[in-house]
Amino acid sequence: MSQLSKLTGTAVPLSALRTKSAKTIGEYTDLKLLADFAKKTGLGLIQLLPVNDSGTQSSPYSALSAFALHPIYLSLESIDGFDEVYKADKEFKKNYDAFISYHKNAERFDYDEVNNSKDYFLRLIYAATETAEKGKAAKELSFFIKKNPWVIPYAVYKNLKYSYMQASWKSWKKSDTGLSEEEIQKRFESDPAHLYYVWLQAECEQQFSESVEYCRENKILIKGDLPILMNEDSCDAWSHPEVFNQQLRAGSPADGENPSGQNWGFPTYNWKNLKAENYQWWKDRLINASKFYDAYRLDHILGFFRIWAIPENDENALNGHTEPYSGIKAEELTELGFDENRIRWLSVPHVPTGIIEDITWNHEKSHEILKLFATKLPGEELWLLDGAGKKNFGSRTIRETDLVKAELCTEEAEKRIKDYLIGKWSDRTLINVAKNKFVPSWIFGQSTSWQSLSESEKKKLSELFEAVNKKENKTWEKNATEILSALTEATKMIPCGEDLGVGFECVPRVMKKLGILGLRVVRWCRVWDEEGQPYVPFNEYEPLSVCTTSVHDSSTMREWIESSKVFEIEDNQIKEKSESVENETEEKETADEKLSYEELLKACKSAESVWFIPPLQDLLYLNEKYWKENPEDERINVPGSVNAFNWTYRIPATLEELSSDKEICKKIKNL
Repeated sequence: MSQLSKLTGTAVPLSALRTKSAKTIGEYTDLKLLADFAKKTGLGLIQLLPVNDSGTQSSPYSALSAFALHPIYLSLESIDGFDEVYKADKEFKKNYDAFISYHKNAERFDYDEVNNSKDYFLRLIYAATETAEKGKAAKELSFFIKKNPWVIPYAVYKNLKYSYMQASWKSWKKSDTGLSEEEIQKRFESDPAHLYYVWLQAECEQQFSESVEYCRENKILIKGDLPILMNEDSCDAWSHPEVFNQQLRAGSPADGENPSGQNWGFPTYNWKNLKAENYQWWKDRLINASKFYDAYRLDHILGFFRIWAIPENDENALNGHTEPYSGIKAEELTELGFDENRIRWLSVPHVPTGIIEDITWNHEKSHEILKLFATKLPGEELWLLDGAGKKNFGSRTIRETDLVKAELCTEEAEKRIKDYLIGKWSDRTLINVAKNKFVPSWIFGQSTSWQSLSESEKKKLSELFEAVNKKENKTWEKNATEILSALTEATKMIPCGEDLGVGFECVPRVMKKLGILGLRVVRWCRVWDEEGQPYVPFNEYEPLSVCTTSVHDSSTMREWIESSKVFEIEDNQIKEKSESVENETEEKETADEKLSYEELLKACKSAESVWFIPPLQDLLYLNEKYWKENPEDERINVPGSVNAFNWTYRIPATLEELSSDKEICKKIKNL
């Protein structure tokens, strides 16, 4: 990668943009006005959240396609044929005007309503243009199809999904799943309805490409966002099952904020199959993205080293393991003095009958309940929580089993029993990942079996676990170097990686070797193992990195400052508010906070990081008139929650208004 120039940019979801012409949410065409604002304020880069089709999911990180753009960002009024339909169809005009009137001044937008309404209007526009000139779409779209072969399975998938009322493909008839490439091609050719989805993608590409070209003409770089994972209900998982491992779900292990870890619900990749094809699916994805982006952000780059893989039928992430892993063979445990029974004690949770009987007050029914989930040890009132022979058994199996309906207990007892068994399901020292192959549980130190071991046995196992971990680190480094080398060499785009929370040293080493920019979020750039956990000085930031004040999953700069009482920069380093300052008047405190926004932005700009890309909200804090009353309302997403608030943020003014605001433009430019 050639030498990068220092620059400042801004990050924003495309949907958040407001313009006088875009009357609902931000659209592809609005990038031109954002580029005008960027040029006027001296910003050299625009970073967007993912813009791939996510269907009914408002989260842009839950894409239905690795290639297709989201039609929700289409400017309807810029499409050929809109004017004719609007003038000729009174019902269309009435509904469209009502749609615009309802959404124009909304603080946040209604994703489902906008998504469904736009699809309704787009179908009418397409139908009208096809009726006016029969076969026009088939003729004009043939070139687009040839250049974008991915659109064929995408169109068939979307048409099927529409006929199934958006239900997951996993619930479709068997005849509509597991189709070969040839069968998908025949389906595509047999139904003209598929061309609607091709037309949508051609319109998306045209509008997006024109806007991107305008940005480039004005020397504004566009940085895209490529989530590492795909929705299990995606077109790619449906049409390319060989790319994914549907038996595992990706997530993250337990930590202080997430004691049960995180289960994101996305399938992991089948890297063996991907490697056999020289990672072509990933390369194609990047090549397609390079049509629009000059740089890209790889979400969760840690996943290219190793992913936290969770059995598909588990609710939480506690029984997960890293992929790839270096397993412990049963023979190795035997050599340490653990026989078959002891290995079973370490790897399979044991449940005493008495625990369940204390809840049901019925010995026979307690046995009937345990038989559903466990295997009784001969001659003992002790059970192995092993799934009782059920395939793909997990905590979700326990949760979904109806004990009340089977007349085995009351509703109150059922809840207590399930909570106990689900907790017990993760009570183990070892995870059995394959036949006679084990890995340490992430929380093995909390397990009943670990607590029962002698100090000598604990020492032996700890040394074994440490040896396995060292071996795995070498595997992960080799693994990531191979994959990321293939990916970064596929295009000329500048690669960036979301490397937050990384805990092992090979990650920054590989990223530096391959020229991948890391991410430095100021509030989390601290020396965590030193007393007081001081902030890292800005002049010590890694040059090959992107500095930012906040991200889409965090609070904004304003909310962070108000809650943490950060107010000053000394010796090129953030210092937290002292007690003496906290006792000053409210007026002085407010003045300090206002000042700290500008000071913090300037300090970030001076960081050694080659790029500084704060969210647009954080830049707009330079003028109080753009503040919402409650800073929480300026967030984009609150992780761990699913609601109508997430991903529906809109900037507080139109881009035209911002560009004409001399004060805000001057302050941003002065950075």
